[in-house]
Amino acid sequence: MEPANDQRQRELALFLKTRRARLSPEQVGLPSGGRRRTPGLRREEVALLAGVSADWYTWLEQARDIQASAQVLDSIAAALRLDATERRHLYLLALRQLPADPQPADEAVPRTLWRFLELQAPCPAIATDQRMDVVAWNRPACLIYGDYGAMSQRDRNTVWRTFTSPYMRELLREGWEPHARHRLAQFRAGYARFAGDPWWLAMIEDLNRISAEFREWWPAHDVLNGPEGTKRNYHPSAGLLVFEQAAFTVSNAPHLTAIVNMPSPEDDTASKLARLTNDSPPSKDELAE
Repeated sequence: MEPANDQRQRELALFLKTRRARLSPEQVGLPSGGRRRTPGLRREEVALLAGVSADWYTWLEQARDIQASAQVLDSIAAALRLDATERRHLYLLALRQLPADPQPADEAVPRTLWRFLELQAPCPAIATDQRMDVVAWNRPACLIYGDYGAMSQRDRNTVWRTFTSPYMRELLREGWEPHARHRLAQFRAGYARFAGDPWWLAMIEDLNRISAEFREWWPAHDVLNGPEGTKRNYHPSAGLLVFEQAAFTVSNAPHLTAIVNMPSPEDDTASKLARLTNDSPPSKDELAE
């Protein structure tokens, strides 16, 4: 088996194990059968529910190189009570969809997208790629989240920065953990398309080494897609800023996601944003224009 395929099979096996562990027999209409050494369903119970042989399902969780049909994958998804995002994750890991295109180069960010982000001011707006790197941004985003233009490429990765930046922890305060878990689940969902890719493996290894929370949460195999909803940021000079987030795929660059944080209509975030952007000195790029 190719190294990337081998990694993908292991990722699939671990994902199935974690989904199985969270279900009780009672939840799926099976008798409990007395005390269990480990939580969750047994492999043979999942196999029974999915209509496959216990040996075949065991091989799947042992990361063997076996093929599954779309019908069988749907049966497993139903047996494990997977939601829509988790079902898609299962399909990607089982190679039932074409692999994503290689990571596009930085210059693939369209000029029109930069212009679009600029026009969202005073709302902070960014664009991220499939690795969750920030590849485009506007000035309000820099004033609130940090100067992306001065950051290294690693620091512009939203997952890396979430787990390693003291500034982000202070900006989010009590909201840091749900934000970090959400980011991690998005990262895990994206990883399904690139399991075994050297860049992803290096990032995961470094995050495991540097962050205790990442080490604790990564094995849970939680997956999510979509925006976070309401966000509360504690800016050092503007104070509390409350945002509602909108995210969407860029039509002429589908590998990119545009994210706009709009001020909540229920507080004074809009006036704080106006003061923050008006009071802040122009950037070097703005002076050069």
